[in-house]
Amino acid sequence: MSTPAGFDELIHPATRLSVVALLATTEWAEFAFIRDSLSLSDSALSKQLHTLEEAGYLEIRKEGGGRKRRTTVRLTDRGRTAFDGHVAALRAIVEGAAAGHGRRQQAEAAR
Repeated sequence: MSTPAGFDELIHPATRLSVVALLATTEWAEFAFIRDSLSLSDSALSKQLHTLEEAGYLEIRKEGGGRKRRTTVRLTDRGRTAFDGHVAALRAIVEGAAAGHGRRQQAEAAR
């Protein structure tokens, strides 16, 4: 089985997929909101955000300083396009598996 167009290896790991899916539903999200929503540690989330930012999928803004520092994150147009393509590829995989299962059931019933 070939990998469908749009499948994104960078987004696919569960944590990154969860981050991108959460960001796809909002314009900007605070670091603490993402961390708490996904039950991640600060360091685990920071690592994933950095990876996605390097790919151009996220924009990260840091405002203020010290204890008042606020970090907000948004999905870029490139990130949104990659996420949409990845979701479409996952749907194609699932639909292909379901169609294959249906054909197998028909073949078994015909015996």
